[in-house]
Amino acid sequence: MVPGAQAQVDWGDEGKILAHVGIPKVYSFHMTLCYSRDPFCCLTTSQDLATFFDCHRQAFAHFGGVPMSIVYERTKTVVRRHVAPGQAVPLHPEAVGFAGHYDFDIDVLAAYRPTGKGRVERQVLIVRDHVLAGRAFSSTEELDSAFNAWVPLRRAKSHGTHGEVIGHRAIRDHMALRPLPATPYVVTQRHLRHVGRAVGRGARVVDEKHWDGLPDGRNRRTTTGDIIPPRLRHQDALSQETGSLMALLNRAGAVRVEVGRRPLSVYDEPTGTRPFTTHPTPEELS
Repeated sequence: MVPGAQAQVDWGDEGKILAHVGIPKVYSFHMTLCYSRDPFCCLTTSQDLATFFDCHRQAFAHFGGVPMSIVYERTKTVVRRHVAPGQAVPLHPEAVGFAGHYDFDIDVLAAYRPTGKGRVERQVLIVRDHVLAGRAFSSTEELDSAFNAWVPLRRAKSHGTHGEVIGHRAIRDHMALRPLPATPYVVTQRHLRHVGRAVGRGARVVDEKHWDGLPDGRNRRTTTGDIIPPRLRHQDALSQETGSLMALLNRAGAVRVEVGRRPLSVYDEPTGTRPFTTHPTPEELS
C-alpha cells in the first residue's frame, strides 16, 4: 500500500448512548487511511444519503485531502441494487456524482468478502473502547469533541502492523492525498411518492392545481420565447375544432360563407383543351 492510495469507510451502531437526552439512536461514521491507519470519526443520528456524504466532506477536511480510492460495503447509499456475484455492480447516481466531483474511485467489496475492510472495522472497535466506553455525553457535538481530543493520542502510538508511529506515517499519507475542490458537492436526499389509482382502467385524471405557478404565456417575463405553452395550444385547438363543427351544423352559417366563382373555361387555357361548353363535330366523333 502506497501513501494516499486508499481509504476504507464503515458505520458503527452506538445504540442508545444519548437516549437520556431524547435521541433514540446514535451511529458512528468512520474513515481510515489504509497506508497509515490514520482515523476519522464523527457521530450522527442518521445513516441517510445526505448524512453519509456530509460525513465524507468532514473526513476530507480532517485529512486535508482526498484518497485515490475508497472501499465500501454494498450499502444502499453506494450501490443502487444488489446483484449476483461476478456481475457489474450498479452504483447509486449520487455516489457517482460525489466521487467524480472529489476525484476518487469507488471500490465496492465483492459479495461474501468479510475481511475486505478490516482496517476500518478495527477502528470502529478502537474508538468505541477508547473514546465512548464508560463516559456520559449529552450531544453528538460532545461525542465529536471527545474523538478529536483522542486523535493526538492515537497518532502518537506505534501501529502493530506497519510498525511505525501512526502520526509520522500519516504525514506521508496526507501529503499524497489529492487536493480538495474549490466548491463542495452537496448531496440532496430525494424521495419517491406513489399516487393513487385512477377512477377506472384507462381513465384520464387532470388536476388543474398542477398548473399553478407555471408559465401561461401571458407574461413574457415568465417565458423563454414565443412558444405557446402546451395547455394553451390544446385549448386553442379545441376552440377551432368546436367552431368548425358548429359552422357545418348551422346551415345559416354555411350559407353566409362566401365561395369564389369562376367560369370553367379558365381551366382550358393551362391544359390546351377545347372549352367544356363546345360540342364536338360529327367528323370528330367518327
